[in-house]
Amino acid sequence: MLKKIAILLEMIKFKLTVFAMPFAFIGAFLAAKGMPDLPVLFWVIVAMVGARTCAMGFNRIVDWRFDQANPRTADRAIPAGQVGMNEAWTMVIISALVFFFACYRLNSLTLILAPVALALTLIYSYTKRFTALCHLVLGVALAFSPLGGWVAVSGSFAGFPFVLAAGVLFWVAGFDTIYACLDADFDQKAGLHSLPSRLGRKNAFRLAVFFHVLAFLFFTLSGLQAGLNYWYYIGLVLTAGALFYQHLIVSPRDLSRIQASFFSMNGFISLTLFFATWLSLLTMKG
Repeated sequence: MLKKIAILLEMIKFKLTVFAMPFAFIGAFLAAKGMPDLPVLFWVIVAMVGARTCAMGFNRIVDWRFDQANPRTADRAIPAGQVGMNEAWTMVIISALVFFFACYRLNSLTLILAPVALALTLIYSYTKRFTALCHLVLGVALAFSPLGGWVAVSGSFAGFPFVLAAGVLFWVAGFDTIYACLDADFDQKAGLHSLPSRLGRKNAFRLAVFFHVLAFLFFTLSGLQAGLNYWYYIGLVLTAGALFYQHLIVSPRDLSRIQASFFSMNGFISLTLFFATWLSLLTMKG
């Protein structure tokens, strides 16, 4: 049983929950102007884990034939026969129920938004079949993270820095465009859509740079809109450095270090912005 759970967690890359979770925290901490009540924070964590587990499990189910045909992904749990379809569907259904229950425990507006947020993450799994803008759809789905955190605390849209959600959108679109370069050739052969398969790796990288410049500008605006102090902008400088490094170590001709670019730098960015926001709120309170 423990081995099966470990395989399921690896299948959905559970550790990468760190990408979206800190932005949900940012929304929650900004709404509370500091640390939210612990029960609220607990249910935000449960909701985020439930939503991401459901979305990733669903993605692995609907894409398993493509994963099987792609040499890079053929060893994933479902095409490799390590996880059966019934097991995968059970995980998806349970995690969806956990997500909705967590939203119910928060407030009515969070529960109303829950189907929209979850539907976006599930729809994303099909977008590569018909549009090269799939990376932006993923960005929109993850942009619900800070909005969800804000609504979980405040129960209202009032005052939410929508520029923060825009920053998340373009940050995600940028790194997902880079990561999609790994499968550009396969996507073309399989009839799947992505910016690298449509535009070529070189132009896709240029567009990813543009997305990340937009993300940085929107993150800057969110700090100004929220009235955060110098701690936030120190985090923003570190974020800019991480974004620059991400593009420095990977190029259209050399994707060998893309794992460091995709996993390490993006985890660093989300955590840095969260702690910078928290420190800013703490020192402003003091």
